[in-house]
Amino acid sequence: MDAELRMIEGKPVLRFERTLRHSPEKVWRVVTDPAEMKHWFPAEVEVDGRKMRFTFPDDAPVDSDGGEGEVLESDPPKVFAFRWLNDVLRFEILPREDGCLLVFTAVVTNMLSVGRDAPGWTTCLDALVAHADGTKYEPPAEWLPLIEHYVRKFGLDEGTDQADGVRFVRDLAWAPLDEVWKVLTEGTADAVPVRAAHPGLTPGEVTRFEAPRVLEYEWLQDGEPKGRVRWEFENVPLQGTTVTLIQENAHGAEALAAWHVHLELFFAATQGEIRCPWPAAREEELAQRYAGH
Repeated sequence: MDAELRMIEGKPVLRFERTLRHSPEKVWRVVTDPAEMKHWFPAEVEVDGRKMRFTFPDDAPVDSDGGEGEVLESDPPKVFAFRWLNDVLRFEILPREDGCLLVFTAVVTNMLSVGRDAPGWTTCLDALVAHADGTKYEPPAEWLPLIEHYVRKFGLDEGTDQADGVRFVRDLAWAPLDEVWKVLTEGTADAVPVRAAHPGLTPGEVTRFEAPRVLEYEWLQDGEPKGRVRWEFENVPLQGTTVTLIQENAHGAEALAAWHVHLELFFAATQGEIRCPWPAAREEELAQRYAGH
């Protein structure tokens, strides 16, 4: 079952359901016992009273220190809830005739990250079910299609047409700033990199080049500067990397569609997948959607 995204009191909440052919008591142990959690939870968990500490494995894409948390609710074998950093995770176990229904919700602080949080928690819950069943779980071989599915489903790839131009903010998962910058610039430092402009745009002179955070350049119309395009990257520990893309003085469905496609290709490139040629059909589809058709 696909994850659902809801907004509750202004906060994004991911919701999942899983049916298990086991008693609530058994599922409770799998959900709450650190020795059981290590088989499905993304970090190692230490519990001392109500205090919790999380540690990532050495091969994780983030530092090993996963931060602290606290138990918020514990009602065996019904409800277990805790805070992990700023996120709140809640497990509700509902008895059923042939087992139980596990309802998991994650209240997250970073709206952009839910596109990767959803497949991440989906995988964790599938591993939880497999562990409870006593079977071996094989994680997905490819993460990119799963992330792209949820990014599109939740509308996290959509741009906005504002007074000063079109604007996009996209999550780039855990890609380090230096690596993202290399993907964008491909070693180019004295001109606008090829990957920094979509095929329908004529770039002019570079106006800012501040590796690995800001690239800005003029864009031309009829050979004259019309405005600027700015790429800005930011990395927040334990949250990931984002890119903000702005094209000044550009408006309308065609501009939004072109950058939408370009950023889809750019995100795929940061994950190691280079896609060619330019998907013109996808651009037309998006132009129609942005135009409200």
